[in-house]
Amino acid sequence: MTYTTVLTEIRGRVGIVTLNRPQAMNAFNDTMLSELFDALETFDKDEQVGAMVVTGSEKSFAAGADIKVMSESSPFEMINTGRVDQFDRIQKINKVVIAAVSGWALGGGCEFAISCDMIVASETAKFGQPEINIGIIPGAGGTQRLARLLGKHLAMEMVINNRTLSAAEALQFGFVNHVASVDGYLDKAVALAEEIAARAPLAVRMAKDSVDAAFETTLTEGLKAERRNFYPLFSTEDQREGMKAFIEKRKPNWKGK
Repeated sequence: MTYTTVLTEIRGRVGIVTLNRPQAMNAFNDTMLSELFDALETFDKDEQVGAMVVTGSEKSFAAGADIKVMSESSPFEMINTGRVDQFDRIQKINKVVIAAVSGWALGGGCEFAISCDMIVASETAKFGQPEINIGIIPGAGGTQRLARLLGKHLAMEMVINNRTLSAAEALQFGFVNHVASVDGYLDKAVALAEEIAARAPLAVRMAKDSVDAAFETTLTEGLKAERRNFYPLFSTEDQREGMKAFIEKRKPNWKGK
């Protein structure tokens, strides 16, 4: 895969996408959004890839959107370009996506990170939604996901009063999974992705879908979604292999079938 604003590589069974607009602190423009999701969707279809990591630079994961591009946009142009709608593509990715965040994750950068399945942060990571400072609000899921992740009051402060979360605070509030050194955060994220990639692929996919349902439904509907994902797994080769391996006290050989 060859792109102009993101870099891609595969380590073992982990697909890595690196945001690469250093001159703009990795602020999202239309090209980078398109290339980012194209890369993720390509990895999602690749049977050799079991999980994915998205990262930026040590100084900036992604510093929001390109304000110069948006400053003269009309409502119609914002709708017609589908710029914000691009973020919805993350919901259709079947494999686990981990955000490896160092430095600034602001605006759309924060919104993308929290739309991923897990977050590994460096000690220097800072998360924020500063859109209020330029007369707008988050439009790619920030108000909704922050409220669900952090509760109403802290989400209000971040969205309305530009509060940022440090890596330590983010860990305290359950906003991120792990915090590591600047030198080690990407390796930590890749190691986590490798662990996930080594698990039963169909079960991982159903588990991800079931947890996501908790954010979209009532408890009753969520339990129904869980059962819809639970029962079909008993028709898979991996279920039989996993239970047989457990009984025989050996490692299972997953086939994704």
